[in-house]
Parts: sequence; C-alpha cells; structure tokens
Amino acid sequence: MLTVLRKCRRDLTRYFKVLVAWGFLCASVNVLGGFAKAETFDGDVQPFLKKYCFDCHEGDQAEGGVSMASFAEVTAKNTDRVHWQKILRQLQGKVMPPKDSPQPDESQRKNIMVWIESFALMPDCSKGERPGRVTLRRLNRAEYNNTIRDLFGIDIKPADIFPSDDVGYGFDNIGDVLTLPPVLLERYLEAAENVMRAVIVTADIDTAPIKTGKGGTLASRGEIGQEFDLSADGQYVVRARAFGDQAGDEPVQMEFRIDGKEKKKVDVSAKQSAPQDYEITLTLEKGKHQFAVTFLNDYYKPDAPDPKQRGDRNLHVEKLTVIGPVGVMPEELPEAHKRFFSKPIEAKIDRDTQRQQVRDLVRPLASRAFRRRATDAEMDGLVALFDFAREKGETVERSMQITTSAILVSPSFLFRIEKDAPSGKTRTLSDVEMASRLSYFLWSSLPDDELFRAGVKGELHTDKQLIEQALRMLKDPKSKALVENFAGQWLQLRNLDTFFPDKERFPDYDDALKSAMRRETEEFFSYLVREDRSVLEFLDADYTFVNERLAKHYGLQGVSGEEFRRVSVDPAQRGGLLGQASILSVTSNPTRTSPVKRGKWILENLFASPPPPPPPNVPELAVENKEKPLTGTLRQQMEQHRSDPSCAACHQLMDPLGFGLENYNAVGAWRTDDGLHPVDPSGELPDGRSFKGPAELKTILKGREEEFRRCFAEKMLTYAIGRGLEHYDACAVQRISRECAENGNRFSVIVTEIVLSPAFRQRESP
Repeated sequence: MLTVLRKCRRDLTRYFKVLVAWGFLCASVNVLGGFAKAETFDGDVQPFLKKYCFDCHEGDQAEGGVSMASFAEVTAKNTDRVHWQKILRQLQGKVMPPKDSPQPDESQRKNIMVWIESFALMPDCSKGERPGRVTLRRLNRAEYNNTIRDLFGIDIKPADIFPSDDVGYGFDNIGDVLTLPPVLLERYLEAAENVMRAVIVTADIDTAPIKTGKGGTLASRGEIGQEFDLSADGQYVVRARAFGDQAGDEPVQMEFRIDGKEKKKVDVSAKQSAPQDYEITLTLEKGKHQFAVTFLNDYYKPDAPDPKQRGDRNLHVEKLTVIGPVGVMPEELPEAHKRFFSKPIEAKIDRDTQRQQVRDLVRPLASRAFRRRATDAEMDGLVALFDFAREKGETVERSMQITTSAILVSPSFLFRIEKDAPSGKTRTLSDVEMASRLSYFLWSSLPDDELFRAGVKGELHTDKQLIEQALRMLKDPKSKALVENFAGQWLQLRNLDTFFPDKERFPDYDDALKSAMRRETEEFFSYLVREDRSVLEFLDADYTFVNERLAKHYGLQGVSGEEFRRVSVDPAQRGGLLGQASILSVTSNPTRTSPVKRGKWILENLFASPPPPPPPNVPELAVENKEKPLTGTLRQQMEQHRSDPSCAACHQLMDPLGFGLENYNAVGAWRTDDGLHPVDPSGELPDGRSFKGPAELKTILKGREEEFRRCFAEKMLTYAIGRGLEHYDACAVQRISRECAENGNRFSVIVTEIVLSPAFRQRESP
C-alpha cells in the first residue's frame, strides 16, 4: 500500500508540474508575441516559410539539401522533426533569414519559435515509446579485446591488428557503419590463432624454448659458433639466418656442425636484401654442445678475364638459434593454460571418452563466447574438428587450439546476434539477450558469470532485476570501459592522440602532460559514475583530479607525485569539463586557440545543437593572407572573418562561446595576455545575454540544464543501443531526461532509465 501511495503522489507531482509548465508556456506566449490565438501550420507557419525561407530552400537545388516546400503539419513531429530542430536554432540565434534578406519582425519570429517548441518538437507519446531496430553488428575493436580478456583471463589486445572501426553518430559501436571489409576476415583468423597460442601451451616448435647466439661474416673458410647448454634430452632445431655475397658459378655453401662433427651442407642462395633461415633437426642429449656453421667455398677473383666471373664470395650469418626440446611441455605452465584445462583431456584413452571430455570442457567456453548456450549441433561440429586434428597427428593441446580458434571465428562470437521480431510485430528480448546488451553497454565486454547465470535462469526481465544488475555493474571496475569508450568519444578525448601543439610556443607540453590531461577527465567522469553524482557537474564543479605534473600546469600548489587525487579549484578559473586541459586542447589549433572549435564543441557535445556545416569554398581563418591579411588580436581577426556574410550567420552562434574560454591557451593553461594583447574573454550571445569570462559563461550554460540533460540522454542512449536516434526516440529521451531531473540529476538514473526503455529491451521487425 505504501508503494502505491508513493506512486500516486509521484504521478500527482508530475501532473502538477505539467500544469504549471503549461501555464508558464501560455503566459510566455502572450508575453512574447502578444497574440491570443495559437499558430497553425497552414495559416501561419507555411506563409512565414514562403515569405522568408523559400528563396533559398525550395526545389531540387535548395541550400543544404533542405526544401521547405515539402514541409507539412502531418510530418512535423516525425520525418521533418530534425529540420525543425535546426530551424529553431537558426531563429533563436537570429542567424536566418540572412541579414541581406527580408526580415520578419520580432513578434513573427517568436510566434514561429513557440509553434516549433509547442508542436513540432513536442513528441506525441500517447502510443508509448517505439523500440526501433538495431542493425546486426559485429564487435568493434575495444569490445573484441575486452571480450577476449574476460573470456580467457589474458590481456593481449589481439584486435589492435584490425582496421580502424568506422564512426557513426559520434560512436564506433553503431551497427549501420560497422562494415566487414575482406581484410578484417583475414585478421579474424590471425587473431584467433594468436589468442589460442597465448592461452594454450603446446609442445610443438612454435612454443619450444629458444636460445640465440651471435652471427658474423666469413670472408674465407672458417667457422662461426657458440656453446649452448641444453636443458633436456630431446629433439632440437638448429637454425642459421644467413645470406651470401654471390660470385662465380655456384652459390655460397654452408655446413652445420655439432660438437665439431659435420651434420648438413646447404646452399645459401639468399642475398642481403632478403636473408633466409636454414636449419637442421636432430636429437641431442642434455648438457653443453657446440653449435657452428662453416663457410665451404670461398671465391675471390676480382680480376678474372670474364667479367661474369669476377667477384668475392662471402657468407654472412645474422644469428644462430637453437630451438627445443621440441615435443616436451614446459614444467611450469601459464595460469591461462591451467584455467583452460581445469577439466583435463587425457591423450591415451578411448575415442568416445575423449570426445565427451572435449564436449564437457568446450561447452561452457562456447556458451560464454556466444553469449548464449551452445547448441548440440555446434558442439558436434567442434568435437568433430578436434577429432580431425587428432587423426592428423596433432597433440591434444594443438587440437584444442584449433578447436577453440573455430569458436573465435564463428559469427556467434563475432556478432551480437538477436532474434528478429515477426513481420509487423515488436519482440521483447530474452533474458540472455538482455545480459549481452547490458554488458556491452556498461563494460564493452561479455556478461560475467553472475549476469550470464541471471540471463540463463530467466532472472533478467523485471524492472527490479535490471536496475539491480545495472547498479552492480556501474560499481564494478570493468565500468572503466564506459569511461574509455563512451566518454572518450562523447568528449573527443581520443583526439588528444593526434594533437601536436607547436613546440616553440608550448615547450612544456610533452607526453606526460598529455597523459595527465586525459587522465584528469577520465578520473572526473569515473568519480561521477562511482559516486553517482549529478550530471550537472559536467557543466560546473568545485573540484577536479590532478597529479603533480598537471597541478603545475594549472598553477595549483601542494600536489606532489604521480598519483591523481581530488582537489578543490577556484571556480573563477576551473571546474567542470570546460576548465579541463583535455577539452581545451582538442578544441585548439597547434599554434593558437580556436574560439570556433570551442564554441562548436559546446553546442554539439553539451547541448546537441551543432551549427550547420560551413558553406562550400569558405576558407578557415587566414592568419597570414598576403592578398588580404587579417590583423590585430584573434578576436579582431575573427570579426574581420565574420564580415563575410556567408560566415557571419554561424559564427555568431559559436564565436561568443569560444571567446568566453580565451583565458585558456591552446594547451589549457590559464593566461591573461595573448602575446602583446590582453585577453578579452567577454561575449554576447545571440539572445542578448552577456558575460565577462569563463565563470559567468558557465553560469549562463548552467541555466540551460534541461538542454544538457536531453543532450546527455541522447548521447548515452545512442551509445547504449548502437544506432542513431530517430524522431520516435524523442519520447524516450524526454522521459529519461525528466526522470533524471526529478531524481537529483544522478548519473545512475540516466543509465537505469535507458536500460528500462523499450529501445533497450525490445526490437521491431525489419
């Protein structure tokens, strides 16, 4: 009963807030426009578009590819919604219509803005949220590496040899762009082999101990050799990497000698451009042995009458290698090998018993790798592959390498496969499928044992079960993947790898500082996740995380050592993402700051309001232009740049925000002067609000918290479900943002509301 009462109270609170908001909107309409009637599309909006927009946005040649002539009321909330979002931003910033075109009066502009906000952008959620459909997608590189790590307990990053993953909607886990180029198929085979050789030790030559000796050059008959102490009786491979200076009628000849005895003669036809390995296999006893190669056919005739016979024949040995004993397992096996063979497979038992041992060992592994229970047919195929390898003379260990490599190239491992819904229907994902969605959302890896068991037992479908698991996973160290892969892309931290500031202007910038910059933002994000803080602290906070190197860069006292720790900061200079050097650096140029990049970053990543792309053939700011040089401070140069009408429209949205961060140089250090000129961090936004520096700018941005919540919800929902958002996802974003606001803006609320959404729990038919 208490739960019911709480729910009723919560619903009444929401209803009251809606009434208040509606009353405020009505009052705002009267204040803004001075009109009593509601705007209509046919009577008001379409005539406005015809008068002020059709000159540029009509027909096949419409600017930006947007023809407003096709706009209609019935499509405003769905297919045209994205266009209305952009139109609203243009009207709010007074960017459009262009200044050299006829202008609507202020009341007309505001009336249209009210219609867009109250109708076009107000989603119709009466029929509930649509789940949409995620394209079948493969594991990206980060997911592959993490999955291998958690499947076998090794950290070798085999996917680093894969081609880079394509990015869509800001992230590299989007099904629509994760293509499968032919080279990736080859890399999958190579990676599977590399992984299984790292996990399973065999007694073949590839895993046998190796001893290496020095080489040398023999210009005449002679010998290169070294003594090696062999650890056991057995078979050994003696290998010489060599090439020759070829001359005369025959190639260089080399002979292997063991303990002074001749063993094998070989022709060394290789040249310096492509040395080759020459080897001999033999059985030796434990103990010390002398391994050597000799040069047999010296030749030196620089003055031979026949030019073809002139020359100097020599033997060059780069190194001697002794491999073995071959076929003997090492006494101490790696932990990964011991874990894998926790249920041993006996080599000398009858075939049926051995097959059952293989089945018992491999089924749990295949089930975890496939993120579902492996079928009997799949197990029959894997056991048959093991049998085939054994029949070809392979050892148990090598046969198991081959068998498990097959698991790693299976589509069930490489792809996150979900069953489609019947045509025209919506399907709720199974508990096992939900386990996979949760784990790759929060960990970029496969489910752990607890999550997998919950899925298999059918304990992962109620709201309570999903929330409990999501909160547990956020507290697990593996949630670091959310920092690396979500935050790393949302905040563009990965771009630090390709940011190389000018060494003369920024001599203190080095790899240690770059690493500390990235670490600060990662620690900041991790703290918000771990402590379940307010997401509004991304906009402003009174603390950050630094080590000694970064503290010095920021001018902070009393911090020593490499360890990162939380410190309080002066809110006038630091606090929130916009005071962190990582963000300030990736939005700069190598030689100077970039108000444009910084302003664009704010609009795009904090408020989901990216400016339109620049018109074609419009150059970037030309600091040095011989024909028309820009002079003065950076602000003055930007003002000259904006004098071009084709530039002014968008720059008046971005530039003021970027100028508010001018107290930070191109690598995020605080400054009051830029060369010979004092820094002017003031600005005025298109809506008339002004500020005098970064602290006042942040105050203004915090006033847009609803836009930020919505932006953050959109970014994380996109990442969580692995597809771009559609117009029908507006209902989910609206709900997630609202729940976050009503629950203290806590980070976990965004996560749990995404997990409970139909977009995360269901899928539509194709």
